Amino acid sequence: MATDRLRWSDPFLPTFLQLLVNVLLVSVINFTVWFAITFFVYLETKSVFATGMIAGIFLVSIVATGIWFGSLVDHHPKKLVMQASAFVSLGFYALCFAIYQVTPREEFTDPTSGRLWVFVVLLMAGVIAGNLRTIALPTVVTALVPEAKRDRANGLVGTTSGIAFLVTSVISGLLVGANGMFGVLVLALVVLGAAVVHLPFVRVPEAVERAADTSDHKVDLRGTVAVVRGIPGMFALIVFSAINNFLGGVFIALMDAYGLSMVSVQAWGLIWGALSSVMILGGLLITRTGLSSNPVRLILLINLALWTTTVVFPLRDSIIWLTAGMVVYMALMPYVEAAEQTVLQKVVPYERQGRVFGFAQSVEQAASPLTAFLISPLAQFAFIPFMTDGRGADWIGGWFGTGPSRGIALVFVLSAVLGLVLTVAALGSRYYRELSTRYATAPEPRDVAAAP
Repeated sequence: MATDRLRWSDPFLPTFLQLLVNVLLVSVINFTVWFAITFFVYLETKSVFATGMIAGIFLVSIVATGIWFGSLVDHHPKKLVMQASAFVSLGFYALCFAIYQVTPREEFTDPTSGRLWVFVVLLMAGVIAGNLRTIALPTVVTALVPEAKRDRANGLVGTTSGIAFLVTSVISGLLVGANGMFGVLVLALVVLGAAVVHLPFVRVPEAVERAADTSDHKVDLRGTVAVVRGIPGMFALIVFSAINNFLGGVFIALMDAYGLSMVSVQAWGLIWGALSSVMILGGLLITRTGLSSNPVRLILLINLALWTTTVVFPLRDSIIWLTAGMVVYMALMPYVEAAEQTVLQKVVPYERQGRVFGFAQSVEQAASPLTAFLISPLAQFAFIPFMTDGRGADWIGGWFGTGPSRGIALVFVLSAVLGLVLTVAALGSRYYRELSTRYATAPEPRDVAAAP
């Protein structure tokens, strides 16, 4: 309905937009560091195994910190949590800048170098600290934005992610291509410093800023699990996302190696920049269309489209096919993310939302580290030889192609077929019907303090 659209006259909108801008600044830097260190390590070491390990470190850290970060969000003022997150990231990046300056360049060309992996781990710690903001922002949306307009606000959050990827993809490739990690780290220190200075000037209503849960500051995993299990179909949705991410971890571990086998790092960064503009458009479209009356069903239907696309684009060793497939992926992903956030914001009690968002993130990402750690050596030592001079090259090489990139492509196709089977099974399950019914009938988790 038109009345559900975001309007400049909405009293909550100025605060919401300022927070989005601040989150955008920090997200750009964190994504830039993540992309850049992956590009840098691959270009220096030429090791698919090393890039897979970076993805694995990132995902293990997300799993390990999600529930704890969620408890921090529930028990502390939201703006304080966001500011602490930026300060911690700034400290890690300053330390890494010093390490980069004193480390001999040849240390970064050896994938077994201890200094290289200390540098990587500290950088990733700075990136992970930014995840506090990722968990805090949806809870701010719950308290700040009326329920009727919340899906549109979640669409703007997705747009912010798209802008972050757009800027990140371009600058990380160009900076790494120009002078390694030096320019990346200088930019990180400058932009994070600006975000730290800006946030205190954002006026957040007291009803939004105060802690959601003023009881003792325990993580309370048992209580959080009880809340999730008490919502029909919610645990099944989280498990579905976890299995989906198990398969998606394949792409996190291997996509950069696949793309960089076809184009230069500068071109790869520019391609991701263009693809991210599609993600921005997808997020903006949500602000106009909303997410339908059944966002649970929308999640599964979009997954069908995503996995079907992913079966097709690796069939040819072509940057055009890859780019076309990723256009579809980037256009639809904001709908999946916004739909899941909207469901959680509606059916989970507000005082538990930080921990439930953190729990969902930890469980959903739990399978991805296993994939990332397993798939990079599996691709390096099994699928790539299989499609280079092994039996796979003899059996299907005539039409599928041969070589290292075709080994990676075969992993993509097999993962996508499994994803399709999973999604079809989920659409026919009773858990899907139960959660859809709960969403349609659930009351608001709390009174929304939309006005400053």
